[in-house]
Amino acid sequence: TCLFNSQIPYGNASLLLRRLKVQDKGRYKCYTSTRKVVMEMTDEAVTCSSHNIYPVPQVTWATDPPSAREALENSTIKTSDHKGLFTVVSTLRTVGNLSNMTYFCSFISADKTQVWTASRKNADDITHEEGHALSIACIAPPSLQNFSLTWTFTPSSEPTVILRYDTKTRHTFNLWEGKATPDQDLLPLGDGSLLLHKPDIEEHSGTYICSFSGLQSKHVVQTRVNITVSSIVQGEREREDCKETNVSHSTLYAEVV
Repeated sequence: TCLFNSQIPYGNASLLLRRLKVQDKGRYKCYTSTRKVVMEMTDEAVTCSSHNIYPVPQVTWATDPPSAREALENSTIKTSDHKGLFTVVSTLRTVGNLSNMTYFCSFISADKTQVWTASRKNADDITHEEGHALSIACIAPPSLQNFSLTWTFTPSSEPTVILRYDTKTRHTFNLWEGKATPDQDLLPLGDGSLLLHKPDIEEHSGTYICSFSGLQSKHVVQTRVNITVSSIVQGEREREDCKETNVSHSTLYAEVV
C-alpha cells in the first residue's frame, strides 16, 4: 500500500493497493483531520502538542536567535488511543530572556514529506501614556505565505477578536475601526503591527495576541500593554490637589483664629 504524498496537501488521501489477494477484501475506512500544532508558553517552559496523528511524527525544536543544541533538549511524550491515533506532547525549557527569543517547534511526518510548524514569542511588556499613538509590533516569519492574521485583546479574562485579515481575499474585519489600524500596504508583506491612535487606560490596557496562520504553520506574538495617565493630566491633577490642600489649610487657620 502507499499514499499519493504529493497530493495530500491538496485533499487527495487515496490509498493505492498493489498485488491484491482475496484476503484483502473488506471495508476500508479513511480518517482525515486538519492537523493542528498548539504551542503554549510560560516563564519556565514551551509546550507543543498535536492530536490524532498516524504514524508518529518526528518533533524538532529551534529558536531565533539560534541556541546551542544542548539547550534544545526536550521531553516528548507519545500516547495512542483505541483507534491507534497518537497524541504527541513535547516540552522545552525556556532559554535565556523570554522576550528576546522566538521558539519554533516542527512536527515532521514519518515519510518526511510534510512539516507542520508552530512558533511563538512573548514580547517585552509595554508601558505607554494615554492619548499618544502606540504601535504594537507583530512580524510574520519570512517563510510564511498566504496567511490569515488575527488580533485578539484580553483586558482581564475573556479574549475579544478585534481584527482579522486574509491575504487571499485582502478583506479586513476591524472591530476597533477608528481606534486601531494596521498598515494596509505592509500587511501583505507580513507586517501585522497594530497602531493604537489614542490609547485609553480603561479601554486599551491588557494582553494583545497577534496570530499568523498559514497552511501548515502558525506564528503567535503576545504583548502585555499597560496604558498610564499622561504627564499633562497627572500635572493638572497634582495642581488641583495642591489647590484643595491650600484651601483646607486656610479654612483651618481661620477657625483657629
